[in-house]
Amino acid sequence: MKRVGRMTIRRDTARRQAVRWVVSMAAAGWLAAPLAALAGPLDLYVERTAMAAADLRCGFFNSELRAALEAGRIQTRNAALRGGASADDLSRADARALSSAKTVVCDSEAVAAAAAHVRNAFAGFAKLRQITYPGETADWRADRTSSAEVHRWRLAQQTDFAGGQMVFGLAGRDTRPVLLALASFADGQAPFGARLVLRDSSRASQPYLDLRGDLDLSRRMPPAGARRSYAAEARSKAGLDLRPETMGAGWAFRFPAEAAERLATLHPREAVAVEFLFSEGAPVRRVYVEVGDFAVGHAFLRMAAR
Repeated sequence: MKRVGRMTIRRDTARRQAVRWVVSMAAAGWLAAPLAALAGPLDLYVERTAMAAADLRCGFFNSELRAALEAGRIQTRNAALRGGASADDLSRADARALSSAKTVVCDSEAVAAAAAHVRNAFAGFAKLRQITYPGETADWRADRTSSAEVHRWRLAQQTDFAGGQMVFGLAGRDTRPVLLALASFADGQAPFGARLVLRDSSRASQPYLDLRGDLDLSRRMPPAGARRSYAAEARSKAGLDLRPETMGAGWAFRFPAEAAERLATLHPREAVAVEFLFSEGAPVRRVYVEVGDFAVGHAFLRMAAR
């Protein structure tokens, strides 16, 4: 794209870069697959995990590049999950990567070449300030532009639903944004509270993904017995600094920091729900959010704090 400092990360990007990446890693002896052309997201995940682990031993990268590599590593994990990899597949990949990293000779020519390739590949990425991560139903827009004065969305997904609009994600003035849901309702009703509902990994280690037919996110929620909810900690009128131009007056709800951390652990094809609570007897209004690359965007924002 022509605009400097902004990028849209598409799902075929990792595939196009696979051959160059795998050649370097195979030369270093970190990839068992003999054919680079066969490399897929799980292979790339192994390689980036191995390189991250080797960096801890050998100190190949500075903090900014290390953070960029972590964001890229999480992105390949999500790509592998979208492609059908299971949690067990990822566990085996982690073990394979860590085992490979233990054998690294830090000053060998092959390893130095692989590290140089990673450094070159991620140097430009580390300088980016805005990225859009496409999803199946909605995008996550990430913005790590430095600003101590302007309150802005740092990682946001916008949703139009029957009877209103919602923006959900991380917002703040600095590098420590908070998790917010900002919603406007066409009938002018004001919710007194809100809660974020997601899968409780302690009750259900695997996601519930009904992928038949359309992209109805309600079918990607866990059953009631496998859910956990976080009540909003604070409620306020939506400020003009965060309201989209198309949104009328609305309400903002802040969720605990733990909710954001939990959200970042979920499967990219899962959904979570924001439930808005109204006066007694009024029905709960539920708005769904695609998890998508929230974890990747979260890691991208953390690059600003390094």
